[in-house]
Amino acid sequence: MVQCEMCGAETSSPNTIKVEGAKLDVCSNCTDFGTEVTQTSSSSTSTKYSTDSSSSSSSGGQSSGSSTGSASSGGSSQRRRSDMFDDMEELATDYDDRVRNARESTGLSQSDLANELNEKASLIRKIERGDTLPSDRVQSKLENFLEIDLSAEGSSDGDSEWSGGSSTGSYTLGDVVKRKD
Repeated sequence: MVQCEMCGAETSSPNTIKVEGAKLDVCSNCTDFGTEVTQTSSSSTSTKYSTDSSSSSSSGGQSSGSSTGSASSGGSSQRRRSDMFDDMEELATDYDDRVRNARESTGLSQSDLANELNEKASLIRKIERGDTLPSDRVQSKLENFLEIDLSAEGSSDGDSEWSGGSSTGSYTLGDVVKRKD
């Protein structure tokens, strides 16, 4: 038995879903909180994905007529809902340092940079302190003007720090989330 990474319930057949960019193994009750991730390897232990595609191609409507549960899951795996986080690039964790270093290397003050970008100096101060995240528009202005890249490339430093839970499901989402109280 594996523990659901969202609610902690014991489950014998976990489903892998993507929630805000993170892949989680969850119970059937928690699958609605994210988008279902299809298995990419053909030698998967779960036959859920391979059976639906082969049976729908070979037997046609017979599969969808006999079992509505497999037809609905097959349809969702083939026509996966788009997660808004799939298209987003992650902002680098050290974006504030990158902006500050690039601004200082050009010899501009915060107010001079703000004037060049047609933004408020207080916004530049907050971004350099790491108090606020730049909007997509401000991020592209900063990247173009300062000739820097603020997106995280490949695996972020936060991913390398996280070793993950063991296969017994010793960690749940609640164990690792840091609350802002």
